[in-house]
Amino acid sequence: MSNRTKGILLLILSAFFFACMNMFVKLSGDDLPVFQKVFFRNAMAAVIAFIILIKNKEPMRPRVKGSIPFLIMRTLFGLTGVVCNYYALNTLVLSDASILNKMSPFFAVLFSFIFIKERPRFYQWLILAGALFGTLFVIKPSFSNAAFIPALVGFMGGVMAGAAYGCVRKLGLMGESNPFIVFFFSAASTLIVTPIMIIGYVPMSALQWVYLLSAGVCAALAQFSITAAYTYAPAKEISVYDFSQIIFASLLSLIVFSQAPDKWSIVGYAVIISMAILNYFLSNRKTDKNNS
Repeated sequence: MSNRTKGILLLILSAFFFACMNMFVKLSGDDLPVFQKVFFRNAMAAVIAFIILIKNKEPMRPRVKGSIPFLIMRTLFGLTGVVCNYYALNTLVLSDASILNKMSPFFAVLFSFIFIKERPRFYQWLILAGALFGTLFVIKPSFSNAAFIPALVGFMGGVMAGAAYGCVRKLGLMGESNPFIVFFFSAASTLIVTPIMIIGYVPMSALQWVYLLSAGVCAALAQFSITAAYTYAPAKEISVYDFSQIIFASLLSLIVFSQAPDKWSIVGYAVIISMAILNYFLSNRKTDKNNS
């Protein structure tokens, strides 16, 4: 299996876990503060990453010189993206919030170019634009009724997530440990939000505990998957597959929240999947030509 194929499969797997995470966060209710939800999400991921580091006997420090600035940027970008996404989940329907957050693949390509000079080919820009166009069909039914501020915040969450994934790609190429990247982000962001969470803490029911702990586990699995994905392949070659979260989110909306997609959403799914398939075959053809 090629590194690109591994990256694609891991990115799709991360998209599934992120969709599950958003589902559990939404199920926990909009009466809980955003930072309380963020705390549980990142604290669980930090614990799991810590256990993996101990099991693998890896050091609790960066292994690569010069990686700290990118670890810090990854944390700040990633934490801002999570807060924005959770705010959008509190106020928008699940599918709209997921769509806005999935602006991240486009910006992952942009920030990978900024951080590591991975210049996308022209056709890859067109494919990403086509995938973004497909998302418009999915959000059309209810996006027009959403409040402007929550929608703008959700969009900024996607921008920040894309910047964070650009940092992940840079760290992977530098040789930084995947578990440590996840641990640093999760632990640092947990420490940052803890004071805010304590000040505004709202008591939770047993079911809300289950939902938020489940969201944390899904977040950890998603983080490990997406971190590994961007270390296997450039964002410009695989980031479009992150749009598969739209499909998973829509299916979960149907099963859990009884929100059935309309015909325009189905058109959007078809466009997005077509762009992903087209990108895969064109990337393979370019690689074959370069190797011949």
